[in-house]
Amino acid sequence: MLVASKIVLAYSGGLDTSVICRWLQETYQAEVVTFTADIGQGKEVDVARAKAEAMGVKEIYIEDLRREFVRDYVFPMFHANTVYEGEYLLGTSIARPLIARRLVEIADETGAEAISHGATGKGNDQVRFELGAYALSPDITVIAPWRE
Repeated sequence: MLVASKIVLAYSGGLDTSVICRWLQETYQAEVVTFTADIGQGKEVDVARAKAEAMGVKEIYIEDLRREFVRDYVFPMFHANTVYEGEYLLGTSIARPLIARRLVEIADETGAEAISHGATGKGNDQVRFELGAYALSPDITVIAPWRE
């Protein structure tokens, strides 16, 4: 098993990532740093902070990435006419590379050996998070609890 003393978790504050936070703490005996990206979801980010604090997380990153998300990801997506099955915009999926970039940056800033996410594997989010992270930091360790 991987030995990591610090892991940065993409943390929404929802049930899945809250369970994953505790699982990482117990399974890896690691300090978990949470990162919540505000890409326009509203007050959910305040709930995420409270839940992370309740689990004893000492380093909590919550960042307003709305402007960057729209400027660098959403507008180019519109220009490329990126619509899934001709019906809906790929807003959630297009956010994953941005979140992956910040996970890698926060890992570097905090000295974390690994990053983690709560993507279930039902869609392509594991691929989006992980390939984004590996493209930016080929030696980073990615922990995918749903896959494990």
